[in-house]
Amino acid sequence: MPHTKVTEKFWRGRRVLLTGHTGFKGAWMSLWLKSLGAEVTGYALPATGEPNLWGVLGAHARPGSMARSVIADIRDPELLGEALGQADPQIVIHMAAQALVRESYRDPLKTYSTNVMGTATLLQACRSLRHLECALIVTSDKVYENHGEGRAFGETDRLGGHDPYSNSKACAELVAMSFRDSFFGGGAAIASARAGNVIGGGDWSEDRLIPDCVRALNSGQTLSLRYPKAVRPWQHVLEPLSGYLALVQSLVLAPQSTPRAVNFGPDAASFRTVSEVVDAFGARCGGNLEWVRDPAPQPPEAQALTLSSALAAESLGWWPRLDIRDSLSWTADWYLAHAAGEDMLAFSEAQIAQYRELMERSP
Repeated sequence: MPHTKVTEKFWRGRRVLLTGHTGFKGAWMSLWLKSLGAEVTGYALPATGEPNLWGVLGAHARPGSMARSVIADIRDPELLGEALGQADPQIVIHMAAQALVRESYRDPLKTYSTNVMGTATLLQACRSLRHLECALIVTSDKVYENHGEGRAFGETDRLGGHDPYSNSKACAELVAMSFRDSFFGGGAAIASARAGNVIGGGDWSEDRLIPDCVRALNSGQTLSLRYPKAVRPWQHVLEPLSGYLALVQSLVLAPQSTPRAVNFGPDAASFRTVSEVVDAFGARCGGNLEWVRDPAPQPPEAQALTLSSALAAESLGWWPRLDIRDSLSWTADWYLAHAAGEDMLAFSEAQIAQYRELMERSP
């Protein structure tokens, strides 16, 4: 089985354009890329909410520790083209998105505009890049047509999505395939990565489980859950990010043998219901986290969603290093450290270093 080791040798000095760097996953990716020595240019809208991870890390930033940041809309072809021209990236990692299911019901047109046309606008701009080696389009585990069978989805399963968010991500996959086949056949490798339900320190987004838990713990209020028995493939944020980095390396170094769509999910033992995650997280934080089922009518969501990461294992030698207990522990430790006033840039860098040590070990 091949093993794509994420190395500083590959990333040091490589020019990377990272969209969505002010978001939760994007901020972690930005920090990891900088730790590998990459020359990172971030392109995203301003971070939303207060606090937010980008602001928390930036408040402690040391010279050279964070990315060059361009604050602009992914749907703006002129600003995006200008940023790409100045950055002249060898690698593009596209993580900018409208990433919330409930928000997609509130504003479906913005969701489609950002996730579909934003992806198309980026790939169109990439056509003019002379030194581009690879573009990775990050989508979601929700891109699959899910009829509730409960089985783990593989990369060859049919794309679909019933809600606007899921469907827009499936559409983004089709856009990436079309641009790849139409314009990049003999050039840069274009691929997609599918993961979801990530947890980790620094997420304060609305309508997300762990941030809702943190707010409930801080306020002493009872948490209201939409679907407490829904099963999801929970994983720490560093898990899929490690897969994205490995996939990019393989696309550049071995493009002929590297798949163009890859799932990154946890072991089946880490699949949990929403209520199980809430109970375990509350216990790890040492708080009394009570919850009730929200009686209000809710937008429909898949009750069971699991992924198969067999292709990631076969093609990249990738596997998850953290089980659900470790993932919840690392997440709780981050929020507890933040509440205690610790230097969260240093704490986050230490978690990345610890995870990189785990990556060095054989399965």
